[in-house]
Amino acid sequence: MLGRCRWVPVLLLVFLTACSSTTFVYNRLDFLLPWYLGDYVELEREQKKYLGSLLDPFLQWHRVEELPQYLQMLQKAERKLDGPLIAADIEAISLSFEAAWLRLESRALEWLMELGEQLSDEQINGFVTELRDKQTEYEEKYLTRTDDEYHEEAYENLRDSLQDYMGRLDSDQRELLKDSSLELLRSDGVWLTERTAWIEMLERVLQREPGWQQALREAIVSRDDTVSAAYRDTYSHNTAVIYATLAEVINSRSEKQDRRLRAEIRSLERDLETLIEQGRENVDQAAAAPPANAGPTTAAPTSVAPYT
Repeated sequence: MLGRCRWVPVLLLVFLTACSSTTFVYNRLDFLLPWYLGDYVELEREQKKYLGSLLDPFLQWHRVEELPQYLQMLQKAERKLDGPLIAADIEAISLSFEAAWLRLESRALEWLMELGEQLSDEQINGFVTELRDKQTEYEEKYLTRTDDEYHEEAYENLRDSLQDYMGRLDSDQRELLKDSSLELLRSDGVWLTERTAWIEMLERVLQREPGWQQALREAIVSRDDTVSAAYRDTYSHNTAVIYATLAEVINSRSEKQDRRLRAEIRSLERDLETLIEQGRENVDQAAAAPPANAGPTTAAPTSVAPYT
């Protein structure tokens, strides 16, 4: 819980709507994931091919098993709009998406470790160096802010996230967000301290001594138990403020904002339904395909649906 941000609903929605079409983005995950990984590790040609072979079953699992749960969570969130929301409602929705994130993380970790076995020491060292360089960038970007700048950015992030789904906020709603942002405790310092400790742990584990995979699994599972009291307290305070604020703003929505919010959620639901159907089609195609040793065939491929 504490090792991850509870902005998971926002993160997942942003992830799914990062382009004008959810299906456009999702159907290109086999391109986007290696591209993102490429920011940290320069893969050789054979390693890229190996990564592709790992991603196909991972993405198919996500389509078939996870997306239906996302759809149910969105439908439940939509039903909540029929009555007044309280902070506990927002927290429950957030926790359901956080659980989905944990399942995704756990599954992805397995293929990441398989890929990690294929990397050279030079690539591993380069990966850690990139993490440290990113840490320095974060410190320069976040720690140099004044308290006023911190709270102003917090306000802008809250406002922009809500306006993406509700449309323009009125003056009272914006004022509520400004007041709430002033209640937030600065989290950048404690977050960066925890991130430094995490990078140091990763560097040790990635020496890849015998049993390193299990050591990494255990470190990830237990990371919530190893964070500082300062991080816990800040995290708990800020999430409580955010949950209460989101509930209050959503409850104050106008009829126009309500239509916009429901329309955005339903659009996501339709996109998820499309992706789920594609996953079912892939399963059917795989079941109908002849064995690999059956010779040439014109049957559809068994990997994740063509990304066109």
